[in-house]
Amino acid sequence: HERTSNFPSDLEYQTGFGNHFSSEAIVGALPQGQNSPLICPFGLYAEQISGTSFTSPRKLNQRSWLYRIKPSVTHEPFRPRMPRHEKLVSEFNQSNSSATPTQLRWKPVEIPETPTDFIDGLYTICGAGSSYLRHGFAIHMYTANKSMENSAFCNADGDFLIVPQKGRLWITTECGRLQVCPGEIVILPQGYRFAVDLPDGPSRGYVAETFGTHLQLPDLGPIGANGLAAPRDFLVPVAWYGDGSRPGYTIVQKYGGELFTAKQDFSPFNVVAWHGNYVPYKYDLSKFCPYNTVLMDHSDPSINTVLTAPTDKPGVALLDFVIFPPRWLVAEHTFRPPYYHRNCMSEFMGLIYGGYEAKADGFHPGGASLHSCMTPHGPDTKTFEATIALGNEAGPHRIADTMAFMFESCLVPRVCPWALESPFMDHDYYQCWIGLKSHFSGLSMNEDNVDLQKGKTHRKGEMLIVQLAPVVPPKVT
Repeated sequence: HERTSNFPSDLEYQTGFGNHFSSEAIVGALPQGQNSPLICPFGLYAEQISGTSFTSPRKLNQRSWLYRIKPSVTHEPFRPRMPRHEKLVSEFNQSNSSATPTQLRWKPVEIPETPTDFIDGLYTICGAGSSYLRHGFAIHMYTANKSMENSAFCNADGDFLIVPQKGRLWITTECGRLQVCPGEIVILPQGYRFAVDLPDGPSRGYVAETFGTHLQLPDLGPIGANGLAAPRDFLVPVAWYGDGSRPGYTIVQKYGGELFTAKQDFSPFNVVAWHGNYVPYKYDLSKFCPYNTVLMDHSDPSINTVLTAPTDKPGVALLDFVIFPPRWLVAEHTFRPPYYHRNCMSEFMGLIYGGYEAKADGFHPGGASLHSCMTPHGPDTKTFEATIALGNEAGPHRIADTMAFMFESCLVPRVCPWALESPFMDHDYYQCWIGLKSHFSGLSMNEDNVDLQKGKTHRKGEMLIVQLAPVVPPKVT
């Protein structure tokens, strides 16, 4: 059909992050000197899409102008989509999700055998907050095996950050087309209509959704002017449009976590030209320039932040997207894998390909884990023992052929019941730490009785017990 019949592998893109872009599929289709003339070139309709309030500060304001063959308002009334999609959530409370501090891990979910497109294959794992209150996030996964047919999806709740793990995505948006391969990510802003085609058939991946705020590049601080994700490596589509009659075309809109449908007789991808800074975009994770420790200790994972959705509190993220790409480990006299820790942030991890340095077994591409607020986690037993066995003289080591990532949030997630009851839940996850044994050696002393601060020591079996002499406070005159 029109979206895929001429979908080239070498699509053209515009480059940059946060730029003001402009593109036209027909030369002269963009109005000059104003946004909404009385009559637009070629008889097009002018339509604005706003990603922020009109009065947001200029540096934060996001909007684009679209010049289209027919305006998007030309459709029948929205009606609830039947049958209902029971596994999408955008407001997390006790009625639809559970709180659990337990470390959770899921094995890769199998691709369904029945025909399933991106919309039907999308399901929520966990989240916090509310799309109605414009504050919060949701984490979804998807498994699909067929392209969307005569329909487009629109998320009115928030932005989608899609991380494909298996199978390419051909995504058609109102701004143009993007090809997104595993190892790349795509951001589809709130309100944009898009369709997902699957040129490779079976597809699987992860989705983070943010309510009320948009993703941006993190500040670099002491790193300086360069490093991490470079703005020029972000790609934005060029204008492309589909014309002609499309009877029965369906717009599926996600609104408050529920799906609604509206019929229209034309494709929503009828935008001949557009300009603005509120746009879909993609990024190749292999272009990320990681920074790392070069002497001692393991850096905090925040050093690997690709994109962040900030809160009003400086340095606190509603959602960080962090990756663990191929890199060298060179720290001396250091336990190089991620350290054991508890975190006021909550961490959802996924694996695109390869292995993860802190989990030697059980964490596979397409799988996921969740370590919630202040729940302890860290390397498994096998990783710890193998690292210790190398000793202090371990030379430089390259972590190769891997791409893991993390969605991290200051909000405490609630987990959906179908995720907790999933047949792909790894109920033995806790076992990966049970084997950690005590390496405590006590005080090293050769004699059975030692005068220590005028105290006494006694050997009791293999344990050395130290009894210190009582401390007498000085007299006060």
